[in-house]
Amino acid sequence: MKLSRTFLIADTHFDHRNVILYENRPWPTVQEMNEEMIKRWNAVVKPEDRVYHLGDVSMNRNGLLLAARLNGRKVLIKGNHDNQKLKDYLPIFDDIRATHLLNNFILSHVPVHPDQKYRFSGNIHGHLHGKNVLLPDGSIDPWYISVSVEHINYTPITLEQLEKRFYERNHNELG
Repeated sequence: MKLSRTFLIADTHFDHRNVILYENRPWPTVQEMNEEMIKRWNAVVKPEDRVYHLGDVSMNRNGLLLAARLNGRKVLIKGNHDNQKLKDYLPIFDDIRATHLLNNFILSHVPVHPDQKYRFSGNIHGHLHGKNVLLPDGSIDPWYISVSVEHINYTPITLEQLEKRFYERNHNELG
């Protein structure tokens, strides 16, 4: 029996031409972006692996159809641009949720309100693309960790890698 791993990613925006400009993505065309992100995904994710996509898979039905080419057993945490009909998502995703609790991390598309920090170890989220949740002093809030593709080299990242980053970041913050 093969061991499965757990991966996370957000904000692929497949087939969204303008995201290349808005987020300064490194591809000249939407087709090149789509194909390279599919290649990177399938290079690390095996069919038996679980992938939590934290929203904004695509901006349109054509982009959503590209997600059918991605390896893994996929769970969608819906984002603000995931507006296709439910029947269009069902052949691609094993489950569709608003949020999900995983190893005491709350998975969401949009970062959760800071008043909820006491309830979870941290918040793994998308939505902000290249930006981060900041503290009042302008430093990055270590309780939040973004898996927007801009933060993870356009490639799904394992839960193990994220937890290591999270605990290293929080240990450094605590001294």
